[in-house]
Amino acid sequence: MPTLDEQIAQRIREEELSGQMSQAPSYGKALQINDGFMETPEELRLGYKFLKEAGFVPPEVELMQEAADLREALRCDPPADKARELRAKLTALELRIAMRLERLAKG
Repeated sequence: MPTLDEQIAQRIREEELSGQMSQAPSYGKALQINDGFMETPEELRLGYKFLKEAGFVPPEVELMQEAADLREALRCDPPADKARELRAKLTALELRIAMRLERLAKG
């Protein structure tokens, strides 16, 4: 009996041969690293990438994108009061993300 990895590899080969994979918008293109991909735990990245290609983005990924946007806003050297507000939002958001990911990891 084939292992799960072998079954996945076989399914991917079948999809490549059928032409299904080449219809994905990102087929043959480099991954965009500003879309929360690198912030996603490694074990969830591929599944989330497939979901995104299908037009579905998990809430955790949306939260990670929001956090990336806040980090970018902080890099633009905002006034002190605005920076404080952005850092507070980022801290709360990062906590929320961590809690969601922990729940996912526990299954």
